Formats: sequence, C-alpha cells, structure tokens
Amino acid sequence: MRTFLLPALVICGALLWLAGCDAQRVGKLEEGVATEADVRAQFGEPDAVYADEDGSRTLEYPRQPEGQRNYMITIGPDGRMSALRQVLQPAVFAQVTPGLDKAQVRRLLGRPGKMQSFPLKDEEVWDWRYLDGNENRVFSVVFDPQGRVIDTASQIDPRETQGGA
Repeated sequence: MRTFLLPALVICGALLWLAGCDAQRVGKLEEGVATEADVRAQFGEPDAVYADEDGSRTLEYPRQPEGQRNYMITIGPDGRMSALRQVLQPAVFAQVTPGLDKAQVRRLLGRPGKMQSFPLKDEEVWDWRYLDGNENRVFSVVFDPQGRVIDTASQIDPRETQGGA
C-alpha cells in the first residue's frame, strides 16, 4: 500500500505546482496590453501556432497528459494578446461535433493527452484530462478511418475509481 502512496503524492504535488505556475503566468498577462513576446516569456514556445482569418494568430499551450488544462492564446494583428482561453471545458467540448476532422478538433482543444488506435473497430480515440468543478474527468473523441469525428464522451477519470489505470 505504501509503494502506491509516494508516487501518488509526487503526482499530486506536481499537478498543484503546475496549476499554481500557470495561475501566476496568466496573472502576468493582460488582454490588450501583453505582447506575443510577453506570452512567450511566460509560457515558452507554443506547441502549435494557428493563423486566423482576421490576421491574428493563436498559440497552443497544452498541459496534457498529466495537466487538466490546455490554453489557446490569441495574438491580434496588432501584436497584442486579445484572448487567453483555457479550452478544456464543457462549452468547448460541445463544439466537437460529428464530421469535424482531426485538425479541427486539435484546433479547438489542443494536443490530447492520449491517442489510441483500435484496429478491430477501425477507430482512433483521443482523450483529454480535465477538471469539471472538483471532479477529475476525461473527454474522449472517436474518429473514423477517414479521421472524422463519429462520437464523443465524457466520464470520470478512470484513475479516480478503484482499479483505474
């Protein structure tokens, strides 16, 4: 029993540290004032950069697989931060609808924490860990062989239940 306690405490401590660091980083960035250089100074190099139709750019900062947040930070055409969004939340998950492709889902949610292929079902599933209130959850997206969304689901994080991996 003790052998499981230490790793669990280390993981919990790391998650609290990461969440605290992110809160400090976010607190240092003011919309309309912070520049892309300010964002990069706080968050580092983004995992991906997306060009938007209005000339702005969105920087992706995932906190997966162990974190429960993914940030999308938009830099307006004027070079200033116009939005900082934590995208792993039910309102954004609702935008993931059948027919979207993998790139569109990645653009909405950021890099997933886990990707699994199921050859017998001819499906691929992407998972994101997130926090819903005080509940640890996992949001899953199921893709068909063409890389299109066919289903989504949200469940309590299996690691929270007995026997979870």
